[in-house]
Amino acid sequence: MSTATGNAETGDDTADGPIRVLLADDQILVRAGFRALLDVQDDIEVVGEAGDGAEAVDLATRLRPDVVLMDIRMPRMDGLEATRRITADPGLSAVRILILTTFELDEYVFEALRYGASGFLVKDTEPADLVRGVRSVVAGDALLSPGATRRVIAQFAERPGGSGAPAPAPAAVLRRLEGLTEREREVMALVAEGLTNEEIAERLVVSPLTAKTHVSRAMVKLGARDRAQLVVFAYESGLARPGWAG
Repeated sequence: MSTATGNAETGDDTADGPIRVLLADDQILVRAGFRALLDVQDDIEVVGEAGDGAEAVDLATRLRPDVVLMDIRMPRMDGLEATRRITADPGLSAVRILILTTFELDEYVFEALRYGASGFLVKDTEPADLVRGVRSVVAGDALLSPGATRRVIAQFAERPGGSGAPAPAPAAVLRRLEGLTEREREVMALVAEGLTNEEIAERLVVSPLTAKTHVSRAMVKLGARDRAQLVVFAYESGLARPGWAG
């Protein structure tokens, strides 16, 4: 597997080869379009294609790509279940999943982020944004579109019942938060606002390295794969409020 899977937050190895991408979509023409777009990039290589979620899991296990472009609605096994299986496999911890969806406010996108997807893009996104998104995921910049991602998370963190009130924080989430320091919680809330490490450092009047260290420690303590899951935890625990999503 390419070492292009280095995580900018946790300090893993950085890239020294092309970004290896697996395409998972049940529409052949969609996959062909993505392949044509990505294969012409000097630093990206499409290593496989899957027509359903089960095939995506199988290929991810065998090929160990750096990024999986995962459609949600597929036959036999959907992208949500495929995401859950891939992120639950310790041997695939370096694989990043970028969800492709037709609708931005999609409950399944929220669930995929909870399972560990690194972000999402709508299918009609600009080609340059797709390429930029793939590169960003590998670089560790998990929230490809912070505002949109926060809107999705906030929309579904408010449940149940559509009353507009935040849903009670799951007990498991609260237990995991107990291990965080007050500064780590503060940093986690700022991540949920969409702030970069540099912006967090400026807000807290600390160095960017210190901010990055706090983010990394919060991720490790919570078992979060990347910043996207930190945002999910922040909303579910009440550290972040839906009104912040604008």
